[in-house]
Amino acid sequence: MADNLPRTISKQFAGLGRLPAQRQFGTVLGLAVVLALAVTVVMWGLRPGYQVLLSGAAERDIAQAVTVLSRQNIPHRLDARSGALMVPATRVAEARLNLATEGLPRADGVGFELLDQDSGIGTSRMVETARYQRALEGEIARSVTTLNSVERARVHLALPRQSVFVRDRIKPGASVIVHLHPGRMLDDAQVAGIVHLVASSVPELEAERVTVIDQRGQLLSQMAGAAAGGLTAQHLDYTRRLEDAYRERIEDILAPLVGPDGMRVQVTADIDFTQIESTRESFDPERIVLRSEQTSEEESRNPVTGGVPGALTNQPPGAATVVMPAQGLMNDEQRTGDPASRSSRSTRNFEVDREVSHIRQAPATLSRISVAVVVDDRIGRGEGGERLRLPRDAAEMAYLQSLVGEAVGFNEARGDRINVVNASFREVAEPEALEARPLWEEPWIRDLARQGMAALGLLLLILLVLRPTLRQLVQLPAPAPGRAMPAMAGGAPGLPEPPGSARAAGQLGQPGDEFQSLSDRGGAGGSLDDELNRVRKVATDDPRLVAQVVRTWMNQDGK
Repeated sequence: MADNLPRTISKQFAGLGRLPAQRQFGTVLGLAVVLALAVTVVMWGLRPGYQVLLSGAAERDIAQAVTVLSRQNIPHRLDARSGALMVPATRVAEARLNLATEGLPRADGVGFELLDQDSGIGTSRMVETARYQRALEGEIARSVTTLNSVERARVHLALPRQSVFVRDRIKPGASVIVHLHPGRMLDDAQVAGIVHLVASSVPELEAERVTVIDQRGQLLSQMAGAAAGGLTAQHLDYTRRLEDAYRERIEDILAPLVGPDGMRVQVTADIDFTQIESTRESFDPERIVLRSEQTSEEESRNPVTGGVPGALTNQPPGAATVVMPAQGLMNDEQRTGDPASRSSRSTRNFEVDREVSHIRQAPATLSRISVAVVVDDRIGRGEGGERLRLPRDAAEMAYLQSLVGEAVGFNEARGDRINVVNASFREVAEPEALEARPLWEEPWIRDLARQGMAALGLLLLILLVLRPTLRQLVQLPAPAPGRAMPAMAGGAPGLPEPPGSARAAGQLGQPGDEFQSLSDRGGAGGSLDDELNRVRKVATDDPRLVAQVVRTWMNQDGK
């Protein structure tokens, strides 16, 4: 087969060369179209499925990602509708790993990597402070962006310069702008989490001084002392949770008796959120208690003064004189004498019994509760085994109502109400089983079908278009039956060969036995006009045969 391939190709080229110029151009153009169509079909069949790699990223990140993928020789393309960057599904993990190695996609804003940059010589302290504040804002924004509902965020910090005097210090503040994904929102818990995250990231920043708004300008965080919008939401949430708790209690106690699907329970709680603070101070005059007592006494006498004031006072005393007791002994009163003055002072502090009470009522007080319970009929069996619905009697309903009252803490003085009734529930049809996913909807089946269609299309192109064309080129065209080869002179193209010449008799028959000279068919006695008319008729009926004869003569003359 290897030896026949070059011969077959040479025959095809020879057959293509024997065609007229217009047919050669058409054949070559058709083969090119068929080849391009075959290549397109093969590429379509072998093209892998693409999967989104980056969606909704910044244009800068997408451009850098395209550069990395091109450097790694990973096929990629951009979706014209969404602008998402897509890669073959089989190379998604590899592409993500390569992008992560390059640090892509990068988050919006800058963080503490800003401090790693060379600040240069002569950078002022103000510039360093501003750079640090910008890096801190970027880091906080990145942390906020990690929430599922937040697409991007921006943080502004107000960090005043602190004074050495405590009374002159200004508290810092912060504001956060969050851009949410379409169709998503932040609940109160998530907003509170953002507020406390920012407050904990900045020294001396209080949560009340953090403001959070969304891309529509809606205030998500409520300031301290703000009015009733946020408080009402908290009240409603507390009421809902309290009602759910009571409903779960009732369902838990009735489920073993009537079944989980045999009852419907609704609870309405009337809660008083009024906050009352009162301070009371009362005195009891009957109860007097000595709190403190202070006593002070003063007494002064006339002492015997010794010596004369003046210089003689500093002289030593004279000789002592012994006095007999009988003459000189005196009692204390006679020696000292009566006191000249005496004072006594006493201070007593009494405390009257006083009672100071500060009363602050609970922020939520249950004023009244209403419970409505609907119980389904009892399911029974008839004599024939058929399924019957039997209503519940009054004793059973009273028993169920008492259980419900005990479960919720029924208080008649408070105005509580409980209503338990029996009703026949509507039969719920069994849901139809979900059908299994058809095999042809599987992704690998679709890929296999696409490849099979591509192979079938390529086979049809080869069998119906390419193969007949090549076979036609290999086969030599045969002359029309009943027609002869015109005999023309080799030395004068276009002129008839003289009758009886050697060239007309032998050389014209070389291309094949079917080629015979016109002179042989017409006889030696034919006139020149008859030969010319016969040649013109053959050229008119089959010009391809004439062209082939002329080409054969030219090849022989070239030899």
